Order: sequence, then structure tokens, then C-alpha cells
Amino acid sequence: MPTATPALTRTEARDAIAARGFDRPSTAPSPGRHVGIELEWLAVDAQDPARPAPPDAVHAAATAVGPLPEASRLTFEPGGQVELSSRPLPLDHSCEAVARDAEVLGDALADAGIALVALGLEPGPQRDRVLRSPRYDAMEAYFDSCGPSGRTMMRSTAALQVNLDLGSGCEIEGRWRAAHDVGPVLAAAFANSPIAEAGPTGYRSTRLAVWSGVDRCRTTPVDDGNGFRSAGFRGVWADYALAAPVMLVRTSPDAYEPLVAPLTFGDWIGHGHELGWPTLDDLDYHLTTLFPPIRPKGWLELRMLDAVPAPWWRVAAAVSAVLVQDTRAADAVRSALAPVRGRWAVAARCGLADPALAAAARTCFAAALEALPAADVDPTTLDATREFVDRYVARGRCPADDRLDDWRAGRPPFPPADNRARDAAWARG
Repeated sequence: MPTATPALTRTEARDAIAARGFDRPSTAPSPGRHVGIELEWLAVDAQDPARPAPPDAVHAAATAVGPLPEASRLTFEPGGQVELSSRPLPLDHSCEAVARDAEVLGDALADAGIALVALGLEPGPQRDRVLRSPRYDAMEAYFDSCGPSGRTMMRSTAALQVNLDLGSGCEIEGRWRAAHDVGPVLAAAFANSPIAEAGPTGYRSTRLAVWSGVDRCRTTPVDDGNGFRSAGFRGVWADYALAAPVMLVRTSPDAYEPLVAPLTFGDWIGHGHELGWPTLDDLDYHLTTLFPPIRPKGWLELRMLDAVPAPWWRVAAAVSAVLVQDTRAADAVRSALAPVRGRWAVAARCGLADPALAAAARTCFAAALEALPAADVDPTTLDATREFVDRYVARGRCPADDRLDDWRAGRPPFPPADNRARDAAWARG
């Protein structure tokens, strides 16, 4: 919480931002190629996916499961989205572990008539916010001052997040750069949110477009436009964080004040505010309110991916991991990625219908398929990756194109549910 007098210098803040972003937490596994997977779903009525499932029923059925066999963490998002977050695990274990926990959770919800749908944006009316807390109340007030995208993001979107070990030494910068190089291709390949309440939006990943429109100072990619050369990758991240507006100020452990009048964190350090002067704790909290597509937190969070149904989330996690963490694979695709670096907006709008992104994707997935056996990835994930290439990448398509095909044919634009509710009449395949 803020203090009555200056307590933090800009130099101290820059050093702290770089450390929080790129120094490994003391609790992290030893440097290597660990992967964490966060699956997020929309919870809907198993017999009518256009109807959100009652939040109380979702919470009761999900929490009744108790500890999951692979110790994934269960949480709920403001619109009632269900999220499962794994421990950091070696790639050869991570997908199977998450699948086991997802199956247990999915079965429990299916017994309650609830389907878990992996879709980047719900194609219906915006949900009510069902999760109430001082933080979310203040966050929504801040987002409302920026426009309507914040409410859509909080209430109606779902993502797949892949968390990747930073490695050590020179690996850190290499993985940071590789993630930014390949990010637009991954966003395009797994785009899965083309439809809103009124029909097709003109985007393959409307979720990514919504995120980009929430507050550009905190959701655009972290890049100086020169491949991180001008200030170094640590310095570029520090510059980004200091230039981002302060969203909330904690005035007590349970009270948050939204700052709707723009004030960057750097300006807060230099000039203060009527609520006080920032501390390191305020800086740490500020960092949790920054949402670029790739965020460093002592590991790399890849936040650009739409939620995609099983088994495609396995593919997204495995391909992301090897293209960032495997030096040989990253080197093999670098030249192919040069023409599409930074094409986030094109990825959101076009998916793999964009010829340049489609060409880069074919190279990336070929390199990933070559690297995955050496990473001892499980057979299910390897087979799913081959199928994804045949079904989507080789044809310049992404999952969003399936949703659009359904809409044009008059079918509900929902993928099969990720639990036993896939046997409901509306689920296909």
C-alpha cells in the first residue's frame, strides 16, 4: 500500500521489474524445459450450449471433486469460466497430467448436466459477472473508463495459457525472443473465436482482438520495435511496465481504488498521488495488472492462445514448448518467422487464411513434429499434432473456420464439450 512519503526510486523500480520478470523464483524447479498448462472453459448447459450453466451449480459440482489426482489448481473467472492450472512439469508428463485432472473434473460436471466448452469467445449475449470481489469491482470500473472491451474480456472469453521455463544464462533471452517471434503464428493457428452475439465478427480470434482493445498500454506486445536491441530485453520490459497506467491502488488489504485518470507507474514514482507514494508492494501488484501476449514472471506466460477443445490444447502446449525451448527448433524456424514477426493484428483477423502466416505455420509445425519425439512427448499428443497439421495447418485453416462452417450451416457454433457431455445431441465428432 502507498506511503505518505517517497519510498521508491525509478532505478530501484527498474531493477525490481527486471528481477521479477526474469529471475527464477526460489520455489521453481531447476532450470530446464518445464511446462505449465492452464485450460479455461465456458461452462454451459449440456443440453443447450447457448445457455450458461448456473454458477452455483458449477461451483458446487467442481469443488465437490476435492484435490485432483495430478494436483492441478481449480479456479473460477469473473464470468463463471472454469480454469484448471497445472504444476510445472517436464513436457513428457505435462499433457497427460492435465488430461487426467481435466477428465476427473469434466466427469463430475457432466454428472451435473454441465458441459465444458473450449471457445475463445462465447457466441451469445454477454454474461453477467458472477464473481464479486473488491479487486474485480475496481478492475471493471477501470476497464469501463477505457471502453466496452474490458467487460467482454472479463465475462465472456476463455484462453489457453502455456507457461514455459525460462532456462538459464543466455537461454533466457533466446526463449524470450523466440516466444515473440512465433507468437503471431501460434495465435493464428489456434484461433477459435470468430462469432459473437450478432454473428461472425470478421476476426478468427475475436478474443485476441478484444484483449488488444482493452487498454493498449497494458495489453500490446512488449517490444521496442527493434527486436529488443535498443534497451536489452530486461530494459524493454521495465520500460513497458513503468509506462503502463496504474489500474488500481490498494488503500487497505480489502479496498482498491481504480485510477480512471491516467497515471503511469513511472509518473507515480516521480510525482506521487493524493493516495500516497508507491512501494515495492505496489509495484508487484501493478505487474499483475499487465497483460501482454507474452508476460515474464520468472517464467514465460504465453497468453495469446484461444481456448481450444481436446485434443488440440495438447498440440498448442507441445508445439509452443518445443518452438521456444528447443534451441534447434527455434533456429530452424527463425528465418521463416521474420516476415510475420509482430503481425498480431493480422493473426487475430485472418488466422491461417493469411498466406504469410500460413507459410510460416507450415515451417513451424514441421520443425515441431521433428522435435517432439526427442522431447519424449506422449503418443496421444504426438498423434494429435500430426492430425492438427493435416486438418488445419496444411490447409490454411484454424479451429475458427470450423465454427464459421457450423454457423453458415445453421448449426450451433460450438465445439464438442471437453467432458462426457460431448454425448449430448449438439456435440459432434
